[in-house]
Amino acid sequence: MMWWTVWWIWLAAALVMAILEVVVPAYIFLGFAVGAAITGLAVAVGITAGLSMSWMLVVFAVLSLLGYIAVRFAFGAPGGSVKIWDRDIND
Repeated sequence: MMWWTVWWIWLAAALVMAILEVVVPAYIFLGFAVGAAITGLAVAVGITAGLSMSWMLVVFAVLSLLGYIAVRFAFGAPGGSVKIWDRDIND
C-alpha cells in the first residue's frame, strides 16, 4: 500500500501542519493544513482513487493554494500602511 492512498496519513499531516502554524504564525502552514485535510477527506471518500503519487501531489498543491487564498481572505492580508494622524486628540 502506498502512503499517498492512506487517508489518515493526510489527516495526520494536516494536524502536524496546523500545530506548526501555532508555533510559527505565518498563515502559510494553515493553507497547507487545509489542503492536506481536504486531500485526506477526498482519499477517504474515494474521489482520488487510482491517482499516482505525482497527481496526488498536484491535487494537494492546488487544494493548498485554494486553502491559502481562503485563509488570507478570511484573516486579511497584513496592512502595510502606516496610520497618519492629521489632528491631535486634545484639539
